[in-house]
Amino acid sequence: MDLTSQPCSLKDDSINLKVIEHSGTQIYDVDNLKEELEKWKERLGKAEKQKDELLLLKLSADKERDQAQDELKKLMDLEEELYKENMIKKENQERNLAVVKQQNIELQKEIQKLKDDLAAKSSKLSQDFRIKREILKKKMKFTRMENAESDDTFLNTCCLFHITAKIPFRLQQRQALLTFEEEDVAQKLIRRGKHTVSLDNEKIELKAVPVTLETGVKFELHVTISGEKINVSEVPDLPIPDEWIRDKIELNFYKSKRGGGEVKDVRYDRRSRTAMITFLKPGVADNCVRCTKHPFYINEKRFMLSVSPSIEKHLEKFQVN
Repeated sequence: MDLTSQPCSLKDDSINLKVIEHSGTQIYDVDNLKEELEKWKERLGKAEKQKDELLLLKLSADKERDQAQDELKKLMDLEEELYKENMIKKENQERNLAVVKQQNIELQKEIQKLKDDLAAKSSKLSQDFRIKREILKKKMKFTRMENAESDDTFLNTCCLFHITAKIPFRLQQRQALLTFEEEDVAQKLIRRGKHTVSLDNEKIELKAVPVTLETGVKFELHVTISGEKINVSEVPDLPIPDEWIRDKIELNFYKSKRGGGEVKDVRYDRRSRTAMITFLKPGVADNCVRCTKHPFYINEKRFMLSVSPSIEKHLEKFQVN
């Protein structure tokens, strides 16, 4: 710019420089420049203050970031520790479970052994105390008729057996038991008392004494065959509710063409796969037990049920001498 050019305004970032032409010369407005300088100082101070505030914010953010990283590290360490503890617990649980399973297997074997021992002892006891006697055919004469205690008694078949068993003779040491076809021979030997017998070129004196068999067991066996109830076994174990199976059984024995009739009650036991059916009308139970196998249909499948009379037994007047 030369001195002969036209005056113009200078603008740079809000700085206004005014050139005033006075007698052919340019004079700067010093006051305006000072004012602008003060503004810039003020702006610089504000900028410095903002810079300090931003620096403080950065320091605070860095501190919070470091704290967050520390917390994150702690959480990661805690998570790893918990994972290790869970793995140790899981291994201990699996080890304990294996021990429990082994103990269960051993207990089942022991239970089975005890069951076998019990069955063997029960079988032996049943053999030792079995009472078996064939009763000869005899003519029976009815002397009187007893009044029934209730109307249900007419539906049932009741039997009463008087059982008397004799204890078998048991030999002691240096004893022998001789049985003769004729009683007189035994009586003569008993009356004679002492006898001399040659055994291995030696004479042995024996004494003959009578044998007395005492009565060992007495009891009455009462047997009642129900005329309105039957037992059903071999009921199929199906994945359906007990009420459905109970209803199916009731419908199966409700049909008269198979000897059934109106059902009063059905008691079903899933564990034993058995059921007890009570009919309303007399004679239906007798018709059902005439056939020991009855077809049973569920979901288009055919099963065979075993049917037997409902028998109640109990002992009375049991005596052991």
